[in-house]
Amino acid sequence: MTTVGLIGIGEMGGAFAERLLAAQLTVVGWNRTRAKVEGLITRGMRWAASPADVARQSDVVLTMLTNGAALAAVSDGDDGILAGIAGKIFVELSTISAHEIGALAVRVAKSGGTLVDAAVLGSPLTVRQGKLVVMVAGDVAAIAAARPVLEVIGPRVVAMGEVGKAKIMKIALNLNLPAQILALSEGLLLAVKSGIDRGTALEVMLAGAMASPMLQYRAPFIEEMPAKAWFDVGMMQKDCDLALSLGRELGVPLFATAVSREMLSAATGQGLGERDFAIMYYALANAAGLREAPRIADAPQDTSA
Repeated sequence: MTTVGLIGIGEMGGAFAERLLAAQLTVVGWNRTRAKVEGLITRGMRWAASPADVARQSDVVLTMLTNGAALAAVSDGDDGILAGIAGKIFVELSTISAHEIGALAVRVAKSGGTLVDAAVLGSPLTVRQGKLVVMVAGDVAAIAAARPVLEVIGPRVVAMGEVGKAKIMKIALNLNLPAQILALSEGLLLAVKSGIDRGTALEVMLAGAMASPMLQYRAPFIEEMPAKAWFDVGMMQKDCDLALSLGRELGVPLFATAVSREMLSAATGQGLGERDFAIMYYALANAAGLREAPRIADAPQDTSA
């Protein structure tokens, strides 16, 4: 039976762990703050002393980190993943640049392991619903070996080509998210400032063709923000920056992404940076002179069920 290592157990990583444990796979985990994963340990996840220890105990190692710096911190050094990756498969799921994942692939190969470049399309809710899409790129044999594990966290696994392409596809997807929230926020704010009840306006907007699956589950956050962000403003800013950098590299103008990035900057400047990026509505409302405060859920939403 495959032993799966999991490093970076936040909202998404925690949802992955739940599905892996429910499938009766052996899961070995490490997180920077152990206290945040005590519930998973109680449910059967084994705790490892370091990222290197996770790799040594596992057949397949999954990482889901905030950014490239966080990934390097758990990958390199005596206690890093690469110290124990020889003969193992390293599936890297974070949203980072193609250049960063390419450089990591070289380091993994030098350490005797094989890297699978991966990314996901979805949210903690999507994971719980069994609807996550996993994009993979790189060594064909390693992808085939890791596929049974990946299909537990997301039943649809799509091969994208060589290392770097999964990250690029993820960046191409994510730039749509803040643009959709911003467009919805602009329309919603026009309705609200005209005297229409916000809840009623939002209900109508989510009933029609304009309501993508992402808006269906995230736009209600405007009415009540989760106490713990699923994907906060800072993370969304980072993804916009990755997209804008790639756009400059490829000569692709990204007008909507640039404007969305500035709206996210406005949210940060208003002290809203720790909230889910749906908070863009309130940043826009503040800019329009409509001083509204978001209602916050009483307790963090349980994204592990």
